[in-house]
Amino acid sequence: MELLSVNVGQAKTVEYTNAPSGTSGIDKRPVEGPVRVEAPLPGGASGVEGDDVCDLRFHGGPDRALYAFAREDLDAWERELGRTFTPGQFGENLTTRGLDVNNALIGERWRIGDTVVVEVTGGRIPCRTFAGFVEESGWVRRFNESAAGPGALLRVVVPGEIRAGDPMEIVHRPAHGVTVARLHHAAVRDRSLLPETLVAAEWMESGLLGLARTYTEKYAGTEK
Repeated sequence: MELLSVNVGQAKTVEYTNAPSGTSGIDKRPVEGPVRVEAPLPGGASGVEGDDVCDLRFHGGPDRALYAFAREDLDAWERELGRTFTPGQFGENLTTRGLDVNNALIGERWRIGDTVVVEVTGGRIPCRTFAGFVEESGWVRRFNESAAGPGALLRVVVPGEIRAGDPMEIVHRPAHGVTVARLHHAAVRDRSLLPETLVAAEWMESGLLGLARTYTEKYAGTEK
């Protein structure tokens, strides 16, 4: 398991975003050398030095400090779409290889290199900005329904420096069965499963946790 690349993006004015600023940092590119990773403050931006987050409603902050996507899943999309995707083209900060990102448990921890430890908090919910950047018809639906998986949102547990080529290892797995893929499926395809995901509540990122709690409070004990 290894970190194939670290990717950052700079804010650009684009037509396909709902961000109040009208800008997006989704166009991320690999960088060379060590990159500082640390936990942003609540309401803060990216956990990766040099990376711009332009819509703090849905990106950045402690629970969504980084976004990881597997090279294997980029390869799957290349085969399906007949296109080439370089690391960072799905807006991910970390492009991994050999790590089963989508079957990671919520709360699972990964060590990157010698020092940095990150924790899985959820999966990516695609938005208009992502769809506009990729420029594929029906992209949100296709992404949500794909077997490739959503990739993982991460919080920073131990800060430090990372770089392309760093080894990665799983150092902790919590005692529940809620994976990134299962939580994503519950959020976007079968919300009746959301109450079951709350066993992972203490590790979940705030948006998905709010969705699961709201649904559960409204529909728990009903047929809906």
